[in-house]
Amino acid sequence: MSVVNDTVLTYLPPKRKQTPSGWTAFNAPCCQHNGTTADTRQRGGLISNADGVSYHCFNCGYKASWQQGRNLSVKMRKLLQWLNAPDDVINKLALTVMQENEGIQVKQQLVEVPKFNTVPLPLDAVSIAECSNTSEHFAQVVNYMKQRKLFLEDYNYYWSPSLGYRDRLIIPFYYEDRIVGWTARSVNDNKKVKYLSEQQPGYVFNLDDQRPAKIFVIVCEGPIDAIHIEGVALLGSEAKDQQALLINRLNKDVIVVPDRDKAGSKLVEQAIDFGWGVSLPPWGDNINDIGDAVEHYGRIFTLHSIVSHAETSPLKIRLGAKKWFI
Repeated sequence: MSVVNDTVLTYLPPKRKQTPSGWTAFNAPCCQHNGTTADTRQRGGLISNADGVSYHCFNCGYKASWQQGRNLSVKMRKLLQWLNAPDDVINKLALTVMQENEGIQVKQQLVEVPKFNTVPLPLDAVSIAECSNTSEHFAQVVNYMKQRKLFLEDYNYYWSPSLGYRDRLIIPFYYEDRIVGWTARSVNDNKKVKYLSEQQPGYVFNLDDQRPAKIFVIVCEGPIDAIHIEGVALLGSEAKDQQALLINRLNKDVIVVPDRDKAGSKLVEQAIDFGWGVSLPPWGDNINDIGDAVEHYGRIFTLHSIVSHAETSPLKIRLGAKKWFI
């Protein structure tokens, strides 16, 4: 038997049975993650041989498999996560499989879940929802929020009267209900430095808002885009390994929406490598990102267009990218 098969068997539920045809049947762990009710009739099936292992859910239709010579697939990783295998076990298994496939020693540092320190916001920062300031600078920030369709119900925005921040909208970065960073966006587009930020490595914006009931998570580049569609943001045009780990830990279908520039095209290739979906909606040529789409089309239409144009086929994604990037 293979190390993959041994690992999967280790984390199978104790309540299981062997069928005459060689399948191991147990309550499938995947159904509630794929839009159906939890399995209570042992519709999950696992069958293995000397060359590999195959899983099939006869309830929601989810499939995952591994054969010798192949690396651990995204679907097999998800299955192990749903079976409550720890992340370090899954990462070590993936590395072991890679070593066996290549027949050489692979010197690759295992990706660990990042830890974030609590940090203070800029000096004198106050919640905009509780601010009674009547200065011209505060009025400009509020007007910027109105133009960008940013509402107090969506997020806990801040503002500071301090010299370096009074013309900026402060967006705190939360993780497990703690402030672990922030970005201060200039409301004057002519300003050279649009963003002043305090950001820790591996951080993904708005993870706290990804509720268990959500079937998918939309990944974009900037925090304002993420707020508009209740998604998450990479805070850049590249997904770091630790960020990918945090996103995959959500156990949801991932839909990446890149900005329409050269850097965004690199993010598309990363999404394909991670096994994530990509959405390239047929927005007008003047729409550069989700924020522009929300201002032009509104939130509901923008969100619907993202979900309805999500694609997982690498070929179709790359074909769509040729028309998408301006």
